[in-house]
Amino acid sequence: MSKGIAWVTGGSRGIGRGVALELARHGYDLAVGCTKMDPAITDRGPLAVRGQIEAMGRECAIIEGDVSDRNGHLRMLNEVLERFERIDLLVNNAGVAPLQRLDVLECTEESYDRVMGINLRGPFFLTQLVARQMVKQVEANTPRLPMIVFVTSISSNTASPNRAEYCISKAGLSMAAQNFAVRLAEHGIAVYDIQPGIMATDMTEGVKAKYDRLIEEGLLLTKRWGTPEDVGKAVVVLAEGYFEYATGGVIEIAGGFGVKRL
Repeated sequence: MSKGIAWVTGGSRGIGRGVALELARHGYDLAVGCTKMDPAITDRGPLAVRGQIEAMGRECAIIEGDVSDRNGHLRMLNEVLERFERIDLLVNNAGVAPLQRLDVLECTEESYDRVMGINLRGPFFLTQLVARQMVKQVEANTPRLPMIVFVTSISSNTASPNRAEYCISKAGLSMAAQNFAVRLAEHGIAVYDIQPGIMATDMTEGVKAKYDRLIEEGLLLTKRWGTPEDVGKAVVVLAEGYFEYATGGVIEIAGGFGVKRL
């Protein structure tokens, strides 16, 4: 029996993949979001994730679509509902880094608009749409109260002037989480902000040497890279209801990065 239906945007790779697999491992059926599925590629990407989830005995639907394209939001939502009839957990994970790291004095409008569209504007309006659906579910007395998790970043509150647009997008997403938490509280819908730190994904491959050195020099209390599974485990804890009295909470998954030290 399924514990619930979880929709993970950007769930075919990186952190999203780790979240989707951990949820499946703990009994959840998945809607895995991806920008585009290539049916010829089965050893990685959405088809590989679906295969892993189904191998655990869970159901998985692949939901194609660009989160930044508002015109596709309703179609994506309807695909999830047609397959599963409800959404118990939305994990807003889809996001991108700038194509090129440029000094804040050189940041282009094109890069800014691209990052904001995918990381902030798209998730904001997708959440708005899904939240309305969740309110309907609550009013219809569905079996469990829905929940929303935003995957933001330690960049929400840590400046990196060579990727300012990314930091600004994540800071905005953290504030979106706060606003949805306040608005949805009356319906019993919890909202959380998970802030990953230095994660070993394809997004960070280009700066691996830099962060290897910083971690070795003591940047983190836990002297290792974070993994998508670390984030996935945090999402599972929330989904299981162990933090039901903490809506609006900010949870840093960053190896002690945010601890102030002298």
